[in-house]
Amino acid sequence: MRVVSLVPSLTEAVARSAPGALVGATDWCTHPPGLDVARVGGTKNAATDRILSLAPDLVIANEEENRAPDLAALRAAGAEVLVTEIRDVPQAFRELARVLDACGVTARPRWLDEAEQAWSSLPEPRTRRTAVVPIWRRPWMVLGRDTFAGDVLARLGVDHVHATHPDRYPRVPLEDLRACAPDVVVLPDEPYRFTADDGPEAFPGLSCALVSGRHLTWYGPSLAEAPRVLGRALRAARP
Repeated sequence: MRVVSLVPSLTEAVARSAPGALVGATDWCTHPPGLDVARVGGTKNAATDRILSLAPDLVIANEEENRAPDLAALRAAGAEVLVTEIRDVPQAFRELARVLDACGVTARPRWLDEAEQAWSSLPEPRTRRTAVVPIWRRPWMVLGRDTFAGDVLARLGVDHVHATHPDRYPRVPLEDLRACAPDVVVLPDEPYRFTADDGPEAFPGLSCALVSGRHLTWYGPSLAEAPRVLGRALRAARP
């Protein structure tokens, strides 16, 4: 089995569960560390000719992260493309199982059991907080409706205020974000790399939580530790 993954979190899942199967991945596929496979460009600008040159038995993609024209071009050239759709935590586990099965993984990996246990054993949050969750600045963009990251936060007791917005990742002026007066502003380090010096200063007087984007937005082995890592970061929110 020769697999090319165009989704960083699924790259990690395949590399951990089907050693040797992965022959190509995007430039953004940073886990597991030291991954030694051919690089095929970005998630939004994958080099289809480079992918096809690897003669993959399967290309793994995601309906949100990858461009439909690129996937159509791969199919037209004869490549088998598996496209995932992941909008919440339960769906992530179903899609991960489907991906691993397609990659020929016959034994359920331990990390997947640990991840499901971590999320199924979460206690009901004693309190709930509201949040604004920027994912980009210049222009400011935030989590909107129907997102995996939004579901992750909701399960940890954090309800983001744009969850019913018509767009999944709306552009919202900074003054409007401030006017929401959320209990916390959640600032992940990807896709935009918010840091202590780049992000919190835009929200004076509001508590800000700097969180790991990998644990907030990735669906793979990181799910096993995500409740603990994110919970700690959310509790550490500071004005």
